[in-house]
Amino acid sequence: MQQFTHPELIRGLGPIAAISINVGNIIGTGIFLKARVMTCNVGTPWRVILVWIAAGLLALAGALTYAELTTMRPHAGAEYVITKDAYGKVWGFLNGWSQFLISRTASAAALAVGFAIFMNDLLGGQLDTIYFNLTLPGGYQIPFGHLQVVALATIAVTTLINCAAVSVTGHVASFITILKVVVVLGVGLAAFFYQDGSWGNLWLANNGGSCEDVAVTGGGMSGFAAAMLGALWAYDGWNNVSYMAGEVKHPERNLPLALIGSMLIMIFLYVLVNVSYYYVMTPTEVASVSATSSVAAEAIRRVLGPVAVTLMAAVMMLSSWGSLQTSILGTARIPYAMARDGVFFQSLARVSKSAKVPVVSLIVQGVWASVLAVSGKFDQLTDLAIFAFWLFYGMVTASVFVFRKREPNATRPYRTWGYPVVPALFVLVTIYLIIFTIKNAPLQSLIGLAIIAAGLPVYFFFSRKNRAA
Repeated sequence: MQQFTHPELIRGLGPIAAISINVGNIIGTGIFLKARVMTCNVGTPWRVILVWIAAGLLALAGALTYAELTTMRPHAGAEYVITKDAYGKVWGFLNGWSQFLISRTASAAALAVGFAIFMNDLLGGQLDTIYFNLTLPGGYQIPFGHLQVVALATIAVTTLINCAAVSVTGHVASFITILKVVVVLGVGLAAFFYQDGSWGNLWLANNGGSCEDVAVTGGGMSGFAAAMLGALWAYDGWNNVSYMAGEVKHPERNLPLALIGSMLIMIFLYVLVNVSYYYVMTPTEVASVSATSSVAAEAIRRVLGPVAVTLMAAVMMLSSWGSLQTSILGTARIPYAMARDGVFFQSLARVSKSAKVPVVSLIVQGVWASVLAVSGKFDQLTDLAIFAFWLFYGMVTASVFVFRKREPNATRPYRTWGYPVVPALFVLVTIYLIIFTIKNAPLQSLIGLAIIAAGLPVYFFFSRKNRAA
């Protein structure tokens, strides 16, 4: 049995691995699924492209700011550390609590189930078999069958892989990410060989598209904001490498490179692929794609024929698993950092002697992600976490102003380009998105706030226990 101790994590991630951990986490399913919804939100392709650029620049503004903050504090679970140092231990804990309990772990559960669903598509529905239904108090039933087994096995295998030395998992992330980038580029470039394609589609409007399960806004601020949320969801993961700041070699150079470089890559890829969709399809055709399919699958089907269905299922599997691997890898560093500070279960701070990774934190995270995956409630939990996402993104970014005032002479290997305009712009847009979320989903926002607040008694329990010791 492996022995555990509390040594420091080792810096085993080079620049390619650091960039891959970000890019690999960002490229999930959003790039393949969001064009339909966003077309219904804003009405015309050129507006959709504008939203992708605007959302990318907003995420880039966050990355530019995080580059300064993480190089000041290049530690494991850097977001938690930054929030704690800027606003106090309570806020730091609540940030880590919400990410571990809901935000990041629920996202991992969703990716694992998505992987199983795409595998089922690839196998022609052979995973539809249900073994039995788990009946919970209140009569709520949870189906358990092949899909759930595949999802649980995917989480278990991915967690096991991530228990290897960070240099190994970094190589895994690099390989999968390069493969994903090549595939996304292939999807985008292949579309331009479609003989019936037209650049004129970019200037047409959605005229009668069915927009299944989507509220059609046809433009305006509400439509733009709704589309922005969709695009930002697809860009989410731009900060993933910050969780592993304590394991990046030469963080003063490689963290800014990973944060900023990954966003420049993603803006280019996302704009290219979305332009290719509209080159092949009119906005009305895009808006009429079934909610159970994807614009990417339809566009590639027109270019390559029926083989595209199988191809896209395989692509979606690869994309989901790559995001899952980097998500589990990064998120486990949050409870590890909290435990090191004595505000969470001490066992989560244990590091394996051989691999020098937080194995207990990885395993506990995997178990919790498995529970969420089986429950089938991860989508609802992720919806509830949107409020927490934007609250803490805004707080972490705003902390650059706190540190500039409080620690004017601190060593800053990287200083935010465009300061103070760039971080201020990010914070202002974040405030708008929080208000938009509260206005459009008041109940979910209230529950999201309650989930954050539920961490308070947990924090005080561990804080009191730590003082007593």
